[in-house]
Amino acid sequence: MRGLRAIVVALVTLAAAACSGASGSSSDPLGVRSTSSPAPPLSGDTLQKGSVDLASLRGSVAVVNFWATWCTPCRQEQPQLERVARTYGDRGVRFVGVFERDDAAKGRAWVKEFGVTYPSIADPSGSFADDFSLFGLPDTFVIDASGTIRWVITGKATEGELSSLIDRVLAAQGSPTASA
Repeated sequence: MRGLRAIVVALVTLAAAACSGASGSSSDPLGVRSTSSPAPPLSGDTLQKGSVDLASLRGSVAVVNFWATWCTPCRQEQPQLERVARTYGDRGVRFVGVFERDDAAKGRAWVKEFGVTYPSIADPSGSFADDFSLFGLPDTFVIDASGTIRWVITGKATEGELSSLIDRVLAAQGSPTASA
């Protein structure tokens, strides 16, 4: 039992570090990692009164960002995410936010405050977080056109870092828009 408690304490400490300002830089142990895992199913009604299904975005590079209104690093990264979403929207890159275990009214206020142009779906039970093996908040997943997760940013993503990863995925796919 003592060993289990130590593991739980270590995991809680790492999760707290991720949500308290992990930079997400590649030199940060909580930062960027490459992967080649299939993206799990993700669909639902959005805070913006529509619906989204990640499977319907196949054929496009997609970015999935998990966030919550109570998460300070999420607040810090949101303007950068929106700028990247607007920059890459014309290149066919699609963004989806996942509003993690939070109040819907607060989420709608967040979307309005930050002028979020991409859909965000609610995950009140944490099932999407479990499916994506979420480490903490924020976490961002860059998914290629085939539906494979290529990059995970654990902690706050920066505009430059996320743009670089998207460019790498676009280039790997031979996209003519990778350097546009």
